Amino acid sequence: MKIAVLLSGGVDSSVALKILKDEGHDLTAFYLKIWLEDDVAFLGECPWEDDLKYARAVCEKLDVPLEVIPLQREYYEKVVSYTISELKMGHTPSPDLFCNQRIKFGAFLEKIDPSYELIATGHYARIEKDGDSVLLKTAPDPVKDQTYFLSHLSRQQIKKTLFPIGKYLKAEVRELADEFDLPTKSRRDSQGICFLGKIKFKDFAMSYLGKKPGEIVEYESGKILGPHKGFWNFTIGQRTGLGLSGGPWYVVKKDVDKNTIHVSHQLNFAEIAVDRFRVGQFNWINEPPSPNSALNLRVKLRHGPVFNKCLLTITVGEKGVTEGIVKIEEKDSGIAPGQFAVFYDDDVCLGCGRILESFKD
Repeated sequence: MKIAVLLSGGVDSSVALKILKDEGHDLTAFYLKIWLEDDVAFLGECPWEDDLKYARAVCEKLDVPLEVIPLQREYYEKVVSYTISELKMGHTPSPDLFCNQRIKFGAFLEKIDPSYELIATGHYARIEKDGDSVLLKTAPDPVKDQTYFLSHLSRQQIKKTLFPIGKYLKAEVRELADEFDLPTKSRRDSQGICFLGKIKFKDFAMSYLGKKPGEIVEYESGKILGPHKGFWNFTIGQRTGLGLSGGPWYVVKKDVDKNTIHVSHQLNFAEIAVDRFRVGQFNWINEPPSPNSALNLRVKLRHGPVFNKCLLTITVGEKGVTEGIVKIEEKDSGIAPGQFAVFYDDDVCLGCGRILESFKD
């Protein structure tokens, strides 16, 4: 089988490549060179040269050809501009979802020869295919499971996808890398947002949106606690980097018009938690739920091992726009517009919806 393998220079994609090599497939590895790695290099160390060095070393060892695909323009237009726009509105962007949907399984496919039958990556997720239906299922490693970031893919994109390490625990992948003696076997996992590498998100925001001094205010009393340099530097639920004494303090609200950040002390933070939110702009991997249906599901509000039981009620507005009201079993204090809620039926990822607002009864 002719397979294109996305190679990041990390241990996961390296092991995926080795597994496919041992299975006898016709492989070409691809490294995606993205926009921010050059244009904001002044903000800090960018890892792309090291990543590419490791990718080349792995390919040389496994005797697999490697191609470098430049996607700087596509990254800016499809991911970075979205992120900046969301920050300007005071929302919490989810660029990694769009990185997968619009770049790795989108623009990349448009760049390569259409004769490749599948695209393989080092994601932790499982796929089950049966005719026209395809199931995106969670990985056995709950911490590394990446279905949250894959939930914006279409059925056709998933059909074209292969996750060779999806059935493994992270520790097992490390063991395989050591057994295969791969150049990446001891390399640490990368952290942070897909297009930033080691650059801090706050520095990225400041470089594009600048400084806009405002006030940090206690939510309950309205007391001014200190200054800030721009509301886009903060996310709902954030507790570090506030520069306030007497904490811990948590960000609970952003007033874009007044450029004000509202915070609540840990002693009061739990009272801010909500158990309902409204979602829209759904992406369903398979068939969407029927209008006016109510579904008992599980939901992830952010990447990680934590699920929350929920009731999703589908509604259709006057203009025919499908939205939903989500009632979660455990209240959450970090829900913000712009985030994505990802829905699951047992271990099957059904898709996602964009959070529009949260509220209490």
